[in-house]
Amino acid sequence: MDGRFEPSPLAPRQTAEEQARDRDLGFGSVVSRDSRARLLNRDGTFNVVRSGLRWLEMLEPHELLHISWPKFIGLIVWTYLLLNVIFAAFYAAFGPDDLVGSGAQMLGGRLGQAFFFSIQTFATIGYGQIGPNGLAANTIVTVEALVGMMYQALATGLLFARFARPSADILFSRLAVIAPYGDGLSFQFRIANTRHNEIIELEAQVLYSAMEPDGRGGVVRKYSRLALERNKVVFFPLSWTIVHPIDAASPFAGRTRDDLARTSAEVLVLLSGIDETFEQTVHARSSYVTDEIAWNARFKSLYLPADTRQNVSIDIKRLHEIEPIRA
Repeated sequence: MDGRFEPSPLAPRQTAEEQARDRDLGFGSVVSRDSRARLLNRDGTFNVVRSGLRWLEMLEPHELLHISWPKFIGLIVWTYLLLNVIFAAFYAAFGPDDLVGSGAQMLGGRLGQAFFFSIQTFATIGYGQIGPNGLAANTIVTVEALVGMMYQALATGLLFARFARPSADILFSRLAVIAPYGDGLSFQFRIANTRHNEIIELEAQVLYSAMEPDGRGGVVRKYSRLALERNKVVFFPLSWTIVHPIDAASPFAGRTRDDLARTSAEVLVLLSGIDETFEQTVHARSSYVTDEIAWNARFKSLYLPADTRQNVSIDIKRLHEIEPIRA
């Protein structure tokens, strides 16, 4: 035995089609064959639309963990107001005698009284200036108190989960560049961590995707992993310029900007690392298409002069700045 691993003769060998399936990114054969649309948006979301879901499935609360903060706050406020308007309509429908109290006239007309009483009931405040009168009004109060407790518990849980869920806020340069590298060229882009938390063991996977001939007279979207100068860093305190040297084996070799545009080329980027605060794996995604790649350019330095304490610092605003290379 010379220490080499020998596959079992009984183990089935993969065909070329099976190997291609193993390299598939999960977009499916239809996308690989027909779609020339962008696969990944710049913010890391997939450029797909899923229809046919029932409205209850579309209201899955976990989806609220992934939307932006303005949308989340807006949805919480809109739902809160809508629920109170609905309960206010029930109170107003039962007549003027269903809500009584010394402060009833201070809250405007019947709808105003009903709305502000609903707010107090929903939030379990109970100032005592106005109260329900009769079986119908007290029944609605009972239902609203239950709905209010459930809504506040759900909203509080979602808010806590959004803060507690570890996530990477990595900023990608708006443009990638084709820049000199050694005696040849390279494909480069820059990233920086916009948060104060530290990400360790950050690893990059970069794939080149383009519509290529399938050997049968058609075209199919093919993927190939780009070899990087460095695909992993142990610490990520500043910025990282990710470099793919363009050699004879590179899919960029011999291609022009028009070649990339004609084949709907796209460079997919997947980053994964460990958030040191939560000790959990976090991910970030983005991509670059032909219009987002600058040729014969290079990135400007984003390092600032050292201060009196000799601290190393960078200006994140310079992450996107490039300059042309003069021949």
